Amino acid sequence: MKGLLLRLSALDADAEAAVRVIAYFDALVEHRATPAALVRATAGLAECPCGLERPDGPVLRYDADGEPATARGAASGEIDFGGGRLWLERPGGPAPLDELVLERASLAARVLLVAPARAGAPHLADPALVELVLSDREAAADRTRALRLLGLEPDRPVRVVAVTDERGRDPGAEAVALVARGRPVRSVRVAVIGGVAAVLLQRRDGSASPADDLRAALSSRVAESRAGKATGSGIRVGVGGNVDGLAAGTSWEQARLALRFASAACAPAEAVVDHDELGPLALLADIPTARLRDQPDVRALDAHARTDSGALDVAALEAFCRTGSLRQAAATLYLHHSSVAARLAHVEDALGWHLDDPRDRFRAQLALWARKLATD
Repeated sequence: MKGLLLRLSALDADAEAAVRVIAYFDALVEHRATPAALVRATAGLAECPCGLERPDGPVLRYDADGEPATARGAASGEIDFGGGRLWLERPGGPAPLDELVLERASLAARVLLVAPARAGAPHLADPALVELVLSDREAAADRTRALRLLGLEPDRPVRVVAVTDERGRDPGAEAVALVARGRPVRSVRVAVIGGVAAVLLQRRDGSASPADDLRAALSSRVAESRAGKATGSGIRVGVGGNVDGLAAGTSWEQARLALRFASAACAPAEAVVDHDELGPLALLADIPTARLRDQPDVRALDAHARTDSGALDVAALEAFCRTGSLRQAAATLYLHHSSVAARLAHVEDALGWHLDDPRDRFRAQLALWARKLATD
C-alpha cells in the first residue's frame, strides 16, 4: 500500500500528490509511530532508502522494501529537525516531492521523537492552532505555543497567504499544490478557515514575497489544463506582508484584503495580488461595498457584463488595462489582437469611454478595481 501511494519519481507536485503526502504523515503522528516505523514508512513512501540519526539513539536506515539496510549511500536530500537528522538516498538525485516528504517526515519526527508523548497530539495543520496564531485576541504566550506546535519558529518572520477556489474544490489542496510548485520554503502550514485556505510561510530566503513564485506556479497549472484555451484558473490568491511571528494576524488581514483585488477569471498575474504591491490602492477597500456598487461606472460595467459577450469584453478590458498594450492583452487572453480590439470597442460604446485617452484608461482601471471590491 505504501509503495502504491505515490511514485515520487514520476509525479509532479500537484494537489492530489501533495495532500496525500501530508495526510500520510499526519496518520503516522496520530497513531504514534515508533522511530523505526517512521523511517520505514518514509522509505516506502519515497521508494528509496531513508535514514534517521539522533544523538541519543542508533542510526536507523531502511530500504524501499522496508528492510533494514546497513550500507549507507549518498544522501540525495536531508533535513535537520532539532532532535536529529533525516535523509533520503535516491539514485540520480531528488524527485519532485522529496523536499515535501522530508519536511513532513521531520515534522512528524519533531512531534513523535522530540515532543513528549501525549494523547491527542495536534494535527500538523490543525485549523484550531492556525486560528489561534492568526487571532489578535489571544495572549502572546498562547500564540507562541501554537506556533511551536505547528512546527514554526516564533522568533522568525512569517507571511500569510489567502487562497480561494471558485470551482468548489478544496482551497487547502490547491494552496498546497501551488506552494509545492514554487521555490522551496523553510516551513509551510495550511488550514482552511471559513472557506479560505490560510497558508503560513517561513521562507528560507528571508522576507522575499512568494507572489512571483505563486504566479509562475499558477501559470504552469493553467497552461497544462487549458490546452491553449483562454480560461481562468478559478483560483484567487492574496499575499500578506512579512511580519513577526506573533503579528501573523496582521499579515492574514492583509492577505484577505489583497484577495479582494484578485480575479480568478483572468490571467494568473491578476489572480495573485500582493498587498505590498497595492500601495494606496489598498485604501479603496475602506470604502463601503454599497457605495462602490452604486457608483455609476461600476453599475455600467455590471450591466454590460450581463450581456451575451459582456463577460469576455470585461476580461479584455482588464487585460488591456493591466498590460497597457493591445497585443500583450491578446497574448494574455490567447486571442488575436483584432478580437481584443473588437471587445474593447464594445466597452467603449457601452460606457462612453475612449481608451486611447489616459484619463479614461485610469477611469476604467479604477472602475474595475471598485467592481472587484464591490462583488467580493
